[in-house]
Amino acid sequence: MMPPVDVMVVLAVAVFLGAAVQGAIGLGLGLLAAPVAALLAPELMPGTLLWLSMLLPVFTLAREWSDVDWWGLRWAFLGRLPATALGAWIVSVISQRVLSVSVGLVILAAVVLTVRTIRLPMTRGVLVAAGSVSGISGTATSIGGPPLALVYQSELGPKVRSTLAVYFLIGAGFSLAALRVVGELTMVQTTAALWLSPLLAAGFALASVLRAAADGGRLRMAVMVVCALSAITLIVRSLAG
Repeated sequence: MMPPVDVMVVLAVAVFLGAAVQGAIGLGLGLLAAPVAALLAPELMPGTLLWLSMLLPVFTLAREWSDVDWWGLRWAFLGRLPATALGAWIVSVISQRVLSVSVGLVILAAVVLTVRTIRLPMTRGVLVAAGSVSGISGTATSIGGPPLALVYQSELGPKVRSTLAVYFLIGAGFSLAALRVVGELTMVQTTAALWLSPLLAAGFALASVLRAAADGGRLRMAVMVVCALSAITLIVRSLAG
């Protein structure tokens, strides 16, 4: 059964704003929409957000396909694919609270380290590790962008957005398939995603206004802020649940 109309309206606003942020810097939909869905309509998680996470990148790739870093994606997916299966298994048998807090702490620690002390090198090992953490987190919580975004934080805007777009598109597809296999993907989640899709498109349209500012030297800080907020959101949402 679909959530009440007032709940869907609130979630639609969150999806609209999240799509605008992600359209500008490469990630952000999960940060804004996932906590709202988890609080007001937990029956939509994580399937609805994963459907939307698979649709939004299509808009980005229509603009910036030529900037995709295929080399980096190859290694990120090497870590993501087996981790996706693990994430689906975790959804079915292990407490999401424990998982979400753990992932949130790892992401927050990585943000602190990369702000003050180190830059994550774009090597095969780092990309595989980022893909692995993202696969588990994305499948179980629908927030899977921060690990890979931290690796790409110093790259140019079009490269960040397009590479993350391909990653989200394929990764969300694998996560949805895995959830389907373990019986955790429902028709209500799919129907809600269809209902919210127009707001997703409208939010991406708004992103064109924000994109110029993000590409003007503020992208790295924006990515760091969104990653930190994603981690805090996962932790607080889990501890308060």
